Amino acid sequence: MFEKPSGDPSRRARFAGAAAAVVAVGGLVAVGCSAAAAAPHPAAAAHGDRTVRMVAYANNDGPTASVVVTGAVGDYGQAVSVYPDGSIDPEHNSQLSLKLSHGSFRLDTGALDKAFVAAMASEFPSDKTTCSGHVAVTQRVSVVPGSGTGAYRGIGGAFTLTVALDEVDAVSAAQPCTGGAAFLSQVILISGQGSVSLG
Repeated sequence: MFEKPSGDPSRRARFAGAAAAVVAVGGLVAVGCSAAAAAPHPAAAAHGDRTVRMVAYANNDGPTASVVVTGAVGDYGQAVSVYPDGSIDPEHNSQLSLKLSHGSFRLDTGALDKAFVAAMASEFPSDKTTCSGHVAVTQRVSVVPGSGTGAYRGIGGAFTLTVALDEVDAVSAAQPCTGGAAFLSQVILISGQGSVSLG
């Protein structure tokens, strides 16, 4: 979803997982759900404005990431960077489709991506000796009107999301730390909460 500016335009950083923290969250969700497996759990609480929290995470530059949504929407699945027509957006600069187990909806993430790209250009890498750094931006993003399907048909609202990146790039005497260095490992976490209207 988030393109990383560099000397090599094919290099992109998108939301990737905050490894330990997010894996721990995912583990807690799995444990909690297995204990309550006998009781039915609605994907979305009906009617009114309700608080929803989301976390999206992965560890590569592909178009998809894992996502967990909790609160008024309790669901999980994949977050996919798409254009408004639904096709895959390799530049990660248009919309984020949350394809969950009970339906889907989209978030308008264009402005968030633009802010992230600007921050990367001015703030990364924060340490040129180790060729590593941390960048974070926060923006309000809206649910794309009419994008809801399944249990989320008619959903509306907005989220305040933070994109936080930690990355280590290749560095050596032969390859100094520059904007075009290949990344060795990256963690990008998109997290935040908002209020949605359901039903």
